[in-house]
Amino acid sequence: VFAGMNGSAIENFSCMIYNISFMNCTWRAGRDAPGDTQYFLYWKNSRYDDAMECELYIKDENGRNTGCRFQNVKIEAEEAYFLVNGSSKDSLIQFYDEYIQLYKIEKLMPPSNITVNCDEIKNDCIIQWQQPQISHSNKDKCFKYEISIKYK
Repeated sequence: VFAGMNGSAIENFSCMIYNISFMNCTWRAGRDAPGDTQYFLYWKNSRYDDAMECELYIKDENGRNTGCRFQNVKIEAEEAYFLVNGSSKDSLIQFYDEYIQLYKIEKLMPPSNITVNCDEIKNDCIIQWQQPQISHSNKDKCFKYEISIKYK
């Protein structure tokens, strides 16, 4: 049984990794949380790491923490652990926790150095690109590409 008032834990927790090593996590305050509730995010990237508190909170207009920005995130092979707890003068606040496999929340960069060389005599085109950089692995087999050609 969770200690704390029902409905006081955060809701809609989600995280996304972008630009290779940045991560944003966001949440909504619990619908029944007292107005003075403040939330704090702790996370462990692997079971061998110490839990770390968020260094850069995203705040709403009332100064309440509703998210966290991370830099230099490395994707480990195992699940990362996230915990958001809260405090209030009025009552105990329930905590929220979740395990997330970080590679599943990585938003991939687009391919780079795209070149197109067309030969009108042979009536063909060669399109080349470089695999996007990704945080979790540099294996080609992770990628499927789709080319959309629009004639003008």
